[in-house]
Formats: sequence, structure tokens, C-alpha cells
Amino acid sequence: MPETTPEETTPEARAAATKRDRVFLVVVDDSPERAVALRYACLRARNGGGRVALLRVIEPEGLVEWAGVGAMMAEERREEAEKLLSGLAAQVNEITGGLPILLIREGNARDELLALLEEDPRISILVLASAAESGGPGPLISALTGRYASRIRVPMTIVPGGLDDKELERVT
Repeated sequence: MPETTPEETTPEARAAATKRDRVFLVVVDDSPERAVALRYACLRARNGGGRVALLRVIEPEGLVEWAGVGAMMAEERREEAEKLLSGLAAQVNEITGGLPILLIREGNARDELLALLEEDPRISILVLASAAESGGPGPLISALTGRYASRIRVPMTIVPGGLDDKELERVT
């Protein structure tokens, strides 16, 4: 067990360590609001300490006639997810100065998100953005604030999807 110095046992040192350990999870979907949630999480991590995690859930293909075709399609979807997360990781690094945690899962987005929140104790805050249009908050937010709210074990921040960069800077 590593030794601790007296400075590391002060309330201030423990609070600073807790801030560094915070992980802001952003679900990387194909909605335009994703950029708002990502920027918000990055600004919070940069301004208040912490790290960003990016979760991309790959929806499985329906029934495919040949197994080889299905495997090839799954591999292509995974490569696309890796490429997308790589590009977003560069954005996160530019804003926060640190590399994000990259997570790829296959299945239903809601179910995979809930499973990840149960499995990964590093995640401290879930950041989602609501739809910018008046069509409602979106299916994931609706599910997580409704029927599945009791399964969320971390605070959830819902960012209005229509915020611009200036407004995001102001609220973070």
C-alpha cells in the first residue's frame, strides 16, 4: 500500500483527488444534440476537474442470411464507431487537455448504458442533451427519467440541446 503524506490527508487534498476522479459520461449517438452534451462535459471536466468518457452503442443488425456477411457488417460498424470516437477524442483532448475513456458496446443503447452505469464505478455523472426541437426530450432521456429512473446510480445532467458555445461557457 503506498504511503500518504500529511498533505494528501487534508480535506482539500481529498477534495482535489475526488474532482480528478470524476468521469463525465457522454452517449455518442447520431443526434445533433450530441455535440452540445460533449462540449458541456468537456467544459465541466476542464473547469472543475475530471475526465470525459465516450460511449458508442452499436445497434445489432437484424437477421442476416449468411453468417459471414453478418460478421463483416458487424466489423464495419465497429470500425465506423472507432473512427468516430477517435475524432471525438481529439476534440475532447483539445478542450480538456486529456484523453477520454472510449467505450464501444453492442446492443440496445438504453440497456447498454444502464449496464455500463451498474458495472463501471468510475462514472460519476451522465451528460445528455435534450432535443433542440419541440419534439420532446428524446427517447433515451424519456426512458431514463421515466420507467428506468430507479436504475440510474449517478447524477444525470440534461443539457438543453439548443445551447451555443457562449451559453455553454457561461453555465460551466
